[in-house]
Amino acid sequence: MSWLPDDFVHPTYVRVPDTALHLRPIREADTAIDYPAVMGSRERLWEIFGPAWGWPKETMTYEEDRVDLLRHEKEIAAHQSFNYALLDEDETTLLGCVYIDPPERIGSDGEVAWWVVDNHAGGEVERALDALVPQWIAADWPFRHPRYLGRDISWQDWLALPPAR
Repeated sequence: MSWLPDDFVHPTYVRVPDTALHLRPIREADTAIDYPAVMGSRERLWEIFGPAWGWPKETMTYEEDRVDLLRHEKEIAAHQSFNYALLDEDETTLLGCVYIDPPERIGSDGEVAWWVVDNHAGGEVERALDALVPQWIAADWPFRHPRYLGRDISWQDWLALPPAR
């Protein structure tokens, strides 16, 4: 049984209100803008995602990032999981990502996490994304019980939950 309805069509472009930014599914071709965004914010991202996902490791290479983005691109096409890039209007700068995944732990039907690069953490871009994501998930995704990792449950509490089947 799939975690999404067979007829579900994932969004391909989502404007972030009151900004010149948008979300779209990430692609392997985004490596040139993803790698500096991730590695430029690596220490803070490791504090958030490291214990749960082991990402991003300190030694991650450009090639490893490219392979990871290709995996994400294939998973998106297969509706296995989703990684949306937060991009400027011209798609020359990646400012963060939103992950939408099948539940790894009991109690939800979809798990959602997101981040912004260090120089936008705590600022208007992060606040705009924080406001958008739950509204977008409620409006455009078929979840009854989404879980917002690091938001409505701490990563430590999430890790302590039993695995989903």
